[in-house]
Amino acid sequence: MTTTLAGGRAARRQTMRRIRPRRSPAVPLLLAVWAGAVAVLWLWWHNTPSIADDTGRILNAGRITGLLAGYLMALVVLQMARVPALERRVGSDRVARWHAMSGRYTLSLIVAHVFLTMWGYARQAGKSLGDIVQQTVDSVEQLPDMGKAAIGTGLFVVIGLSSIGGIRRRLPYDAWYHVHLLTYAAVFLTFWHQISTGNDFAVEPAAKTFWYGLYGAVTALVVWYRVLTPIRLNVRHRMRVEAVVEETPGIVSVLISGHKLHRMGAEAGQFFRWRFLAPGMRFSSHPYSLSAAPRPGMLRITVKAIGDHSARLRELTPGTRVWAEGPYGALTAQRRSRGKVLLVAGGVGITPMRALFETLPGAAGDITLLYRANTTQDLALWDELAAIAEERGARLMYAVNSPEGERPDISAENLQRKVPDIDRHDVFMCGPPGFAQSVYEALRGAGVPARRIHHESFEM
Repeated sequence: MTTTLAGGRAARRQTMRRIRPRRSPAVPLLLAVWAGAVAVLWLWWHNTPSIADDTGRILNAGRITGLLAGYLMALVVLQMARVPALERRVGSDRVARWHAMSGRYTLSLIVAHVFLTMWGYARQAGKSLGDIVQQTVDSVEQLPDMGKAAIGTGLFVVIGLSSIGGIRRRLPYDAWYHVHLLTYAAVFLTFWHQISTGNDFAVEPAAKTFWYGLYGAVTALVVWYRVLTPIRLNVRHRMRVEAVVEETPGIVSVLISGHKLHRMGAEAGQFFRWRFLAPGMRFSSHPYSLSAAPRPGMLRITVKAIGDHSARLRELTPGTRVWAEGPYGALTAQRRSRGKVLLVAGGVGITPMRALFETLPGAAGDITLLYRANTTQDLALWDELAAIAEERGARLMYAVNSPEGERPDISAENLQRKVPDIDRHDVFMCGPPGFAQSVYEALRGAGVPARRIHHESFEM
């Protein structure tokens, strides 16, 4: 049994009203971040007297690493706040990469700050480097707010270790996700010692006010977008599971009903973080893309069973309450810059591509979809895709393994053969990382500029 959601023409009219091609604000945001870092360096330089000896150099190195770590902590939390301007304009995957990179730099600066500061204190007390552990214990016991800072630092180390590639791959997603939420507690605990023991904030009231303002603004964004906005969305739209339908072996569609769902602001290509309030699933929140354009009373996601949470979706019963956060993602029609579009899907990456295939405006022949799967039996939603292609005169192609298991050749030459004017297309792509990378390289080899290859992953 398969699901079919009608309404493609209405969805395309809605998409036309929303298309407002805009440049990503990523560059201005990065410039603002660097400007803030320069301001922190200036604060340190302005309050640094002449350094007479090695102890002074070590302590001042500890000061600047601490200031930069404190600045990056605020940015790390900001990147977790799911601010729409970031999630929908920059892209969730890019923000996630920024967050991961900022987290690594933050942890490195924290470790350097603790080591350098404790070493400097030990030298001031006439001790050696070997006494740094005892000096750390003494500082935690004697200085204000250092106990909380020590706990926060420990949490940062745990979070950092859990995010190392090999460890993260072995952790269940839910375990990693909840450990990652400890970032909020770690930042809160380490904030206070910055104010009470930071010399720069003691001598510069304006700097102290700015620091409070920075952390206060970030806290307000987190509360608004992580707490209040989801509450308002779910109270307003009152979503429940309508039905669960098996599309192909191992892939199910979940139909979700609710009140005026088309007013949630979601677009084809976007995703929500879904929490199903069923036994054993209440505390799990996972990102799944919409596999059809939003309808007034219906949303749909299509999911492959690749983990405990996704495997349990088939057990959902009609009437189960649903809690959603979003919409997120920038893989939408607003990225389009050309009349012709090639959509490339790998495996269950077909879900956002199916929604775009239905809704992207275009004349006959303007829209092409290439669907990669292992076998023809794995081509989920194929009947719907064929119906959409026939209705709007779009091209639909698939690439599957040979009976002997040989993979199809998705090379630059083959892409140019199938789509002769591919270099004049926008390309939207979704699939596993290895597939996406190989297709990206083939597209570049076929002459498609990087700025017209649009890809987003939300595995975070």
